[in-house]
Amino acid sequence: MKTNLITRAGWHKLDLELKELWKVERPAVTQAVSEAAAMGDRSENAEYIYGKKRLREIDRRIRFLMKRLEALKIVDYDPRQDGKVFFGAWVELENEAGDVVRYRIVGSDEMDPKNNYITINSPMARALIGKQVDDEVLVQTPSGIKEWYINKIQYQPFTEQP
Repeated sequence: MKTNLITRAGWHKLDLELKELWKVERPAVTQAVSEAAAMGDRSENAEYIYGKKRLREIDRRIRFLMKRLEALKIVDYDPRQDGKVFFGAWVELENEAGDVVRYRIVGSDEMDPKNNYITINSPMARALIGKQVDDEVLVQTPSGIKEWYINKIQYQPFTEQP
């Protein structure tokens, strides 16, 4: 199930993507398609065929982003959250073997395993919500229950970059 929660930074990133597609990429592809169409027979014109296909992809993504941005609920940092794990938190965890991991709890639209952004719907995030530093967390994984200890909780307030 997709959650409609998003951090302000995540919403801003999706909004920038929408603006880039609408104001930069779509006009460039439209121009390229017009130029390719002017070359003659469209049935064998690879630039025209690819351009039209790319234009449909852009339009589909624009429609999705417009609807999605409208449905999302931005969750901003609140100083009252300090000391506990809530949406948007960076959480440093350690297991008994001494392995340390750091995750940020975000909405499904922001999930990015490469950057350790985990969705609020994940078993790890669900186990962490409401916990504090030094709490023990048991997480159900496909390979069994894993035990983690919370070392640090941080929140990163959004600052828009010029």
